[in-house]
Amino acid sequence: MVEQLLINNDDFYVPDANLLITEDDSLDNFFTAKCKRLLVSSLYSALQNQTFLAEANVGIYHADKQPAIVPDVFLSLDVQTPENWWEKQNRCYMVWRFGKPPEVVIEIVSNQEGDELGKKLQIYEQMRASYYIVYDSTQQLGENILRVYELRGRRYFETSETWLEQVGLGVTLWEGEFEGRQDTWLRWCYQDGSILLTGDELAEQEKQRAEQEKQRAEQAEARVQLLAERLRAMGIDPDTI
Repeated sequence: MVEQLLINNDDFYVPDANLLITEDDSLDNFFTAKCKRLLVSSLYSALQNQTFLAEANVGIYHADKQPAIVPDVFLSLDVQTPENWWEKQNRCYMVWRFGKPPEVVIEIVSNQEGDELGKKLQIYEQMRASYYIVYDSTQQLGENILRVYELRGRRYFETSETWLEQVGLGVTLWEGEFEGRQDTWLRWCYQDGSILLTGDELAEQEKQRAEQEKQRAEQAEARVQLLAERLRAMGIDPDTI
């Protein structure tokens, strides 16, 4: 039955994947899309008591008569989404309306066409984002998988420091599973290196904690029952103690 459903490639044209555009500045691949969700969702799950705006693929206008630049992810502290986000002027991040640029912009490299270390770096530098992070998981741009640039004065300087002092967060490469896929992911972390958890991870952590509490309670009950049986064997009624 399965054989009857197979398509004969001699009768069906299969395009060469190498000739197709699978990702560009406006088109994500599966990995990049998941990376963005992980970075944004973990911020909103872990930092619920802080005011900030974090988004993926939202345009940032930083100067008059200049086109928007669209970072893969950005984080801006002490601002929030406008109440009426359907107004034209509130649909994206206009630096002059928010009063400041984002503190962190992140680009996830898919190929060598994005110019992450050239034009984009210059734009974010002019925009004065405090940190610019380039995650190059497949080493399209060189040996460094993770590059962190810090604004010092008017210029970016590459640093080996992954703790972003001005935002009170760090970034780290984490081996694990997200949305059913095992891989190396770029994640936010605290200063001790522990990662910011997503809502699903927080729920799983709470589930494990509840199960451990239940096991401890069952073990305690079992010890009480064992002690009661020993007392009865000695002719002592445990209910009278």
